[in-house]
Amino acid sequence: MRAPRPWHFLVLVVPFGVSFGWVGVALPYVARQKGIPVEAISSIQAAAFLPHALKVLWAPVVDATLTRKAWYGIALALLAAGTFAMVAMPITPGSLGALGAVVVASQVGLTLLYMACEGTLGRAVPAERKSTAASWLQAGTFLGMGVGGGLAIELVTHLSGQLSGAIIALGMCLCALPLLAFDEPLDGGTHSRAGAARELLRDVWSLIRSRAGVVAIFFAVSTVGAGVASNLFSALADDWHVSRALVETTNGWLAGIVQASGAGLGGWAMKRLDRRAAYMIAGGMSATMGIAMALGPRDWWAYVGFTLVYNLFAGAAYAAFSAFVYATIGKSAVATKYNILACIMNGAISGKYALVGRASRRWGGTGVLLSDATITYSGIVMLLIVIAISARLAPSEPASFPAAPRGRRRPPARQSGASRGRRRAASPGARTP
Repeated sequence: MRAPRPWHFLVLVVPFGVSFGWVGVALPYVARQKGIPVEAISSIQAAAFLPHALKVLWAPVVDATLTRKAWYGIALALLAAGTFAMVAMPITPGSLGALGAVVVASQVGLTLLYMACEGTLGRAVPAERKSTAASWLQAGTFLGMGVGGGLAIELVTHLSGQLSGAIIALGMCLCALPLLAFDEPLDGGTHSRAGAARELLRDVWSLIRSRAGVVAIFFAVSTVGAGVASNLFSALADDWHVSRALVETTNGWLAGIVQASGAGLGGWAMKRLDRRAAYMIAGGMSATMGIAMALGPRDWWAYVGFTLVYNLFAGAAYAAFSAFVYATIGKSAVATKYNILACIMNGAISGKYALVGRASRRWGGTGVLLSDATITYSGIVMLLIVIAISARLAPSEPASFPAAPRGRRRPPARQSGASRGRRRAASPGARTP
């Protein structure tokens, strides 16, 4: 069977990034230009994460029915239609409720598409190539977000919303072409309902009760590598006196390339560091860049420099988190187990957006960046404590040979009479067993 190559996931996941690029890059900028406050924009961002916090409810359906390719096709159709609707809708203070509902509904297709990619990666990619494939997957996500966000700003500026949405939806559909280059895993077909339910329950329970699974849950709760501020950078452009063209470039095309490069940096780092360490270092560096931006000058060059470095480390953090999760969950019930952790993480991210939005109401852009950094550093401290406790609870590694019981001598191996004689001759002072 033809196995998927790691770079296939770069292309397959681009529609996910493009759709979320509209929500995370283009929508905040366009809404801010029309006088909508950052707090209201942040509430839409928080609502967009709700389906991602609930997707574990339908992840077992993806694991137990159809094929990964079939689910990818279904998800891509839903995602293209939802993205078209989001781009085509007017953005006004009076339409925020309807726009938020469309954004939330479109995220369901987003979750299904990512589950199809997760299932293929977890089941079909060899273990030694999973970290590389996870890095490509995150690179495609960020590249799609950057290109999609920048392209959306450019299109809606010069064309109607309907035509812009149609162009974006058509481009997303072309990303399904890599499906023709590999075969389905042998065990990726349908299962009986009873058998699938029993298998899923066993796999999920084994994840939750394991030490590695508990540590992974804490990593998901921490939101250390969430990069929340990156989805609000375009809404903060006026505070740094940045033009539309520079926002489009910095948070669009260039951000996608930088975040994809960050995912590659994360893949390189994970060959030299523990995945957990790589995740915490990358998340901590992104928070540090946020603090530097908050305390630095309010000028365009500071905006460009700090946001790009922030996005570089955010990309590395997401790649490290994905690789850590894939190494933890194994090959069975991949979509369900991955999305248990992803739902926990996205629920925590939604709460983080709410806190950051409240901080922006009181302290503006500075509040956004400092609150994001404070929550991130608190998460790192929590993870260090969890890792230390887990290490103390871990059983000691078995010795290469069983040790003799204390107070007794281990009997020697049986020897022939000639060998015993030679041994006594060579060591006259040695004690005879």
